Amino acid sequence: MAHAGPPRLESRPGPIMIAAPATPSATPASFADESFTLWALASALEIPFSFLFEGASSHSQLIRADEGVKLNSDSSDFSTVLLSKCPPGCRRDLYRIVLRRGSVRDAEPHSRGTVEHVVVISGSVRLGPASATEEISPGDYYRYPADGPHSYEALSATAVILVAIESAR
Repeated sequence: MAHAGPPRLESRPGPIMIAAPATPSATPASFADESFTLWALASALEIPFSFLFEGASSHSQLIRADEGVKLNSDSSDFSTVLLSKCPPGCRRDLYRIVLRRGSVRDAEPHSRGTVEHVVVISGSVRLGPASATEEISPGDYYRYPADGPHSYEALSATAVILVAIESAR
């Protein structure tokens, strides 16, 4: 009996773990080529591309606008950087926040295990938990535990940030 269409994955015990190449001969360009092959594989398996990578951890992580493993398309002027993978069993709520210089927003802790993901759209801000505040600028991504006190402060006249709050369902 002939099989039509891409293969279907009927059951899978867990995510497929693939790491970035660690050999000196692996270049970012070759990894980008391999990544688009992986993207095609994920499409064929009908799973999100991010499932091919290890899960996110709850520690702080800062990715500047010009950092990260960039995947470039060979068929169009398109590139992407996976900033964060949502762990299974979690939900993410997305907020646009406008901050004005001269006021610090001290936020109360969220529920245990909550993580905030922030991308600066415009302006610059200082934010995060007291022990790990960072100054971030447009295009920067910062992830930090938000189950403790944390704060937001505009360093420019006005700043706009996107905040995804990730918590257990």
